[in-house]
Amino acid sequence: MSSTPKKDEVQGEGDYEAARRYDKAARDFAESGKVEPAAHEAAPESAAQAEEMKQAEDIGKSHSKGEGRLVSNKRKA
Repeated sequence: MSSTPKKDEVQGEGDYEAARRYDKAARDFAESGKVEPAAHEAAPESAAQAEEMKQAEDIGKSHSKGEGRLVSNKRKA
């Protein structure tokens, strides 16, 4: 018996079915009209929390190789 997975059953970073499920869920969420309420819900509740979130973002960005060419560095207020 061969233990080689079928073409569409590749696992790990090549898990095509999981990628399709994620893409569909992301697209469905983006089209659902729930993005704006979720963004407001995720907003910091205080100046201290905003600063904590900014520091966490800066730490994460310090590990990054930079923004992709499709990502705008401009933020909406």
